[in-house]
Amino acid sequence: MSENLTYSLTGVATITSAAILGLLTLKYNDRAIFTERRDNIHSASGLPLFGIMFEQIAKKERFLDFFIEKMNETDNMTMYASSLGLPPKIMTIDPRNVEHVLKDNFSNYVKSKRSTDLLNDLFGHGIFAANGKQWYYQRKTASVIFNTNNFRNFFTVFVKELNVMSERIIDKAIERGEVIDFQSMIYKFTLETFVYLGFGKQLNALYNNVTVPFATSFDACQANCFQRLVSPIGRLREALSPILHPGEMTAKEHIQVIDDFAYNLIQERKVQLAQGHKYKDLLSQFMAARNPEGKELGDTELRDAVLNFIIAGRDTTAQTLTWTIYYLIMHPRVEAKLVSEIEKYISDEIEQDPPALYEMIKKMVYSHAVFYEVLRLEPVVPNSSKEALEDDVLPDGTHVYKGDQINWSSYAMGRSKKIWGNDAESFYPERWIQDGHLRRESPSKWPAFHGGPRICLGQNLATLEGLVALIILLKRYKFSLVSNQEVVYTMSLTHPIKNGLKVFVEKR
Repeated sequence: MSENLTYSLTGVATITSAAILGLLTLKYNDRAIFTERRDNIHSASGLPLFGIMFEQIAKKERFLDFFIEKMNETDNMTMYASSLGLPPKIMTIDPRNVEHVLKDNFSNYVKSKRSTDLLNDLFGHGIFAANGKQWYYQRKTASVIFNTNNFRNFFTVFVKELNVMSERIIDKAIERGEVIDFQSMIYKFTLETFVYLGFGKQLNALYNNVTVPFATSFDACQANCFQRLVSPIGRLREALSPILHPGEMTAKEHIQVIDDFAYNLIQERKVQLAQGHKYKDLLSQFMAARNPEGKELGDTELRDAVLNFIIAGRDTTAQTLTWTIYYLIMHPRVEAKLVSEIEKYISDEIEQDPPALYEMIKKMVYSHAVFYEVLRLEPVVPNSSKEALEDDVLPDGTHVYKGDQINWSSYAMGRSKKIWGNDAESFYPERWIQDGHLRRESPSKWPAFHGGPRICLGQNLATLEGLVALIILLKRYKFSLVSNQEVVYTMSLTHPIKNGLKVFVEKR
């Protein structure tokens, strides 16, 4: 009797569960469960109850192209997407919407709590993860460094380290007939220059051509952070990593390497200050600053400031230079035209005279056009998002609800024919030149350096460092691609090439 009752109750429960599941599937047939249907906006195709979750996980290594695929489902420039386990988001490539979020209604759109929580172990409360007063005081403090007067002094360091890189790495590789990983090499250059200019520390990575553990761990942590953001099982994947990848460093171990690096910089500076040394670099500015509570910054706050600005100073220029060398190799017409401009403006004497070099580079229109065109197609921060604090309406009429994520892709925007015309996917630097002068584009159309109040403080410095490196390297050397390598991006918070860029080098 009791057995029959148990079977009957089990059968009823099964039927009831199936009925509830069926009803939920009917209701949420076009989106993730418990998300609202949005009228007057195209919804990304997905599975009932799960939305785009499985597709997003499956394509997370090609997420930027996945974004384009989704946007191509509609003739509009904005769509709604839901994914089980992730906040609902509005995906857009409409420049009007981007300008609205970044500038016109800036105060309503912030870094979401979810993203700051997921990035906390790497960025803490640094400028990239901060909102409100925490963001403002850090930006105000750092702005003192990023001025034109300092740029001329920075050029001396850039030229010095370029000479070291030429002598210690490139010339030796030429003599030995060895291949160079351009991305790895240029990462060392930008890390060396920025850590020295920003924090007074000489790493000597270029002198010894050694691997910098901090850089390796920094790259690994950025990749981990991206996986957390796009996948609801990102944290689970990290937890299982010791089992799935025995012998590899864990996320916590990478964070420890990064913390040791940052805290050592801070402690060294404290000792130097106690000995009476004077500094005017980025670290000294933060050590003299006050947080929103009016207090001196503690070691943790200084650590967060250090790491946030290192990603800005190292990644932006290094990745853009790597992509630039690749595009020039693949487009010999552009390379020839660029080299011709370099030969016209940069003599051997000017090359070794940083102040004169600085002034001359500002006049080189085609060099700037090449740099900007690479950033259009391969932006260093290819994907961005903000969370709405209150309901809003975007310029294209899309209704935004409190808590919505607004997601835009600089990568997809750069390839959009609706924005750049039918040749949007072509590498054509001349699009940046009008009547012999460099043509400026709105950050809303070309958000390579973000826009609005949070526009990149170091965009001019990054551009000039990138150009001085590009110009000197192309004046001295010709690069060619090693065959049988796949040059594709890898997903991270920034935009590196997956397995580096292997090149042969010969002297011009």
